[in-house]
Amino acid sequence: MKTPPPPGDPAPGAGTWSISNLQLLAKQVVEGLATGLHRSPHKGASVSFKQHRPYVPGDELRRLDWRAFARSDRYYIREYEQETNLRATLLVDLSGSMLYRGTSATLSKADFARQVASCLASLLLQQQDAAGLITFDNKIRSLLPSRSRPSHLHLLNEALEKEVPGGETNISSVFEKVGPRLERRGLVVLISDCFDNPQTFLKALAQLRHQQHEILVFQIWDRDELEFPFESWTRFESLEIEGESQVSDPSALRDTYLDNVARFRTELAAGCARERIDLVPLITDQPCSDALAAYLKRRRQRR
Repeated sequence: MKTPPPPGDPAPGAGTWSISNLQLLAKQVVEGLATGLHRSPHKGASVSFKQHRPYVPGDELRRLDWRAFARSDRYYIREYEQETNLRATLLVDLSGSMLYRGTSATLSKADFARQVASCLASLLLQQQDAAGLITFDNKIRSLLPSRSRPSHLHLLNEALEKEVPGGETNISSVFEKVGPRLERRGLVVLISDCFDNPQTFLKALAQLRHQQHEILVFQIWDRDELEFPFESWTRFESLEIEGESQVSDPSALRDTYLDNVARFRTELAAGCARERIDLVPLITDQPCSDALAAYLKRRRQRR
């Protein structure tokens, strides 16, 4: 099996999320979550000083080192081990297949992926961790290195908002380019429909895993792709290859299509389990906040 073809047409207006919408949603979701990706530092906890770094607008003034200022006449921030112990990179798939929006969803897969990425970035930065972003289709589109300052969230949302989904997918090729760019081992979060050759996709994940990165995959599905609800003759258009389409009777395709999807999902799940990679299916007709909260609760219980 290659990739299960996403049937149907892209949602009108896909890719039109504004920065303010993303920031507001992220704030609402994060405020409703009881836990994060790891245990966050608490005031008064014992921490170990790690290093100074120059102050940048947006840093909390209470973290300024006034003694360092007295010696150098420059502003420096004190960083501690617990504030820098997680460095995350969010990889967001904005290829053509992510444009799909089916009959029961209010968002395209791309807009849902943007929401997930923005919420995770907000959660990471709230915990004083570092978050970075890579958007891609069959190549890297934009890259923001991991930073922990609160003002970094605006830059991440700006990069998510400006990209228009389109183009073919080649996740495996992108991963080959991503590995050397990661500054040090950390958390790699892939947000994608994962429509790629399963063998090469899993091999690429394994290579990152062997570099000691923790990997988390949020696989974005539209319910149409899982249930194939089409009844009458339908034109299925490729969202990645312009001009490629096929008119078919869905009843003649349904059993084969659903078998291929089931096989695809089983192969990905088994491969991720072998490499101790979390594979989290998310469906676009479900609230982003509920899906993230459920996963984070399970993650914390395991630990």
